[in-house]
Amino acid sequence: MATIYMRLLNERVDAWRPVDATPLSLETFRVEGEIPDGEVWEFAPGTVVRCERKTFSRGKIGLRAIGVAD
Repeated sequence: MATIYMRLLNERVDAWRPVDATPLSLETFRVEGEIPDGEVWEFAPGTVVRCERKTFSRGKIGLRAIGVAD
């Protein structure tokens, strides 16, 4: 299991949620878990997404979901 960062939709500022994901390759992951009440994720659980490295606030580096994998 890996942790990727999912963009939260309908937020006033950029907001990211760490979520569990199953690695399928170096750049693709299947989103796991459930969406907490009150949140809207950019990609639903079960979706296979492409990820890239991102530097978040306070210099934290992580993988963010950027799109549905081909």
